[in-house]
Amino acid sequence: MMAPAADQPTVRIPQGVLTGRADAEVAAFKNIPYAAPPTAERRWRPPGPAPTWQGQRDASAYGPLCIQAPPNGDPGVGPLPMSEDCLNLNVWRPVSAAQPAPVMVWIHGGGLVNGSGTAPLYDGTSLAKRGMVVVTLNYRLGRLGFFDHPALAAERPAGEAAGNYGLMDVTAALKWVRANIAAFGGDPKNVTIFGESAGGAIVTRLMISPPARGLFDRAIVQSGLGRELQTPLDRKGAYGAPSARERGEVWAYGAGLRTAADLRAAPADLFLTPPPVFANGDLTLIDGRIVPSTVEAAFKAGRQAPVPFIIGSNSAEFWWMRPTDRNGYGQIDDDMTWLERADAVQAYGGLEAFDKLAITDLVFSEPARMLARLHAKAGHPAWLYRFDISSPQNPEPHGGATHAIERPYVFGTLNTLPYTVEDRDRKASEAMMSYWTAFARSGDPNGVGRPRWPTATLRDTRLMNFVNPGPTVTPVPFSARLDLLERFRERPRP
Repeated sequence: MMAPAADQPTVRIPQGVLTGRADAEVAAFKNIPYAAPPTAERRWRPPGPAPTWQGQRDASAYGPLCIQAPPNGDPGVGPLPMSEDCLNLNVWRPVSAAQPAPVMVWIHGGGLVNGSGTAPLYDGTSLAKRGMVVVTLNYRLGRLGFFDHPALAAERPAGEAAGNYGLMDVTAALKWVRANIAAFGGDPKNVTIFGESAGGAIVTRLMISPPARGLFDRAIVQSGLGRELQTPLDRKGAYGAPSARERGEVWAYGAGLRTAADLRAAPADLFLTPPPVFANGDLTLIDGRIVPSTVEAAFKAGRQAPVPFIIGSNSAEFWWMRPTDRNGYGQIDDDMTWLERADAVQAYGGLEAFDKLAITDLVFSEPARMLARLHAKAGHPAWLYRFDISSPQNPEPHGGATHAIERPYVFGTLNTLPYTVEDRDRKASEAMMSYWTAFARSGDPNGVGRPRWPTATLRDTRLMNFVNPGPTVTPVPFSARLDLLERFRERPRP
C-alpha cells in the first residue's frame, strides 16, 4: 500500500480513517460527522452516536449547512448545499508544532436561525499557524433546533431532554472533541470554546449547563448578550408569555400539522417560515435539564463553570435599531418609567444618541460587564473587552464597530471584509489573535510585547479597549450610563 501524499494527510479515529488536505503549515479535515443524522425519527431527538465508515473518508471539502433560509450575503454562512444531515465539524491543525496543542472550538452566530461553521470567515488556518488546533461546527437551527410540541412530548421517553436540540448538538460536538482531538494533535485537556452573538449566547448557556460541565476549560463570549429573556419549555414565561411548547403547538396548527408523525414527515423547508425572534428569548429555552435557569440567575448564584472567562462587546452593535422599534431587540425599554427614560436620555446627551446607542448598551455592553463582574465575584478570572475598530473604508454610517465586525480580526480572515483593509486592521487582528491564542494556551490572555490586560473586579472594572491606535486598557467607557441602565435592569418587576 502506498503511503499517503504529504498534501493528503490521514487521521484514524474510532469512526474510521479520514483523508484531509494540507499545505506546508496547516492540515485541514472537513465534514467529519460528530453525531447521527437528525433526520426522520431522529428529528427533535437528542443527537445520537456518530456514524462509522469503512475505508478512507474524504475530508477535503465542507459538508452541508443545517437547514436555514437561503443565504442573503451573510459572511457567516458557508456554501450550499444544505441538509438536515448537517451535524458535521471541521478541524485545522499545525503540520509541525509542539503536541499536544491547545484546542479552540468555534460556535457560530446567526440568531440561532442561520450560519455555519463552513464560512470562509471562520477558516481556521491563521489560528492553526499560531499553534492552535481549531474546530468549527454546525448545529441544528430554527424550529429544527429549538422547538417543542405536545405531541412530541407525549411520545418522548421519560427523562429525555427536549427543546434545546441545537445546544445538545454543540454539547455532543464537545464530547467528540474530548474523545477524538488527540488524534489530530490537540490537547483534550485544554479546550477553549468561543462564539459570537448567538454563538456567544450558546457559550454562556454551556457555562451553566450540567451536561456540558467538564467538557471545556476556558470560554470566550463575543457580543453574547447576558440578560435576555428565555422561554420556559413547558410553563408560562415572564408576564404570562406562552411556553415554548405552546408556541410550537400554535405554529404547527397553522401549518396543518397535528401529530408527531405529521411533524416528522413534513418537508424541512416548511420550517423556514419566519421563526420567533431570537433576541426576545423565544428560541433560547429553559428546559430544566440542558438549561436549568436564565444565564443571569445562574451567574448571580455562582453556578457557572469555574473556568477562565473573556467577555466583551462592540461599540455600535446595532446602531440602526431604536429601542422602540418592533424588531429583534426593540421594545426592550418598554417598562422604563417616565423618570427612568428621562434620566437615560439625559445620560446619553439627547434622544438621538439614546436611540442610536441604547440597544448596544442594554443588550450587550452592560450585560457583558455584569457577567464579568459576577464571574470575578465567584472567585474565577474574567477579562472584559470592548471592540471599537472603525475603519474609514467602511461605508456604513455607524460611528463605531458594528455587530459581528470583530470576527475576521479574531480569525485572521480580513480578506472577507467588504472594504479595503489597512495596516492598522492587520495590526488589530494580530493583537486580537495574540490575546485569544494566549488565553487558549494558558488561561491568561497576557504575554510579552502587548499591553497587560487586567482581570475584571466586582467594581471599578477596567477593560481592554481595541481601538484604531491599538489595544489600550481603560476604565469601562460610559460607565455612568451603564450604571443607570444596570439600575433599570435590576429593579424589581411586578
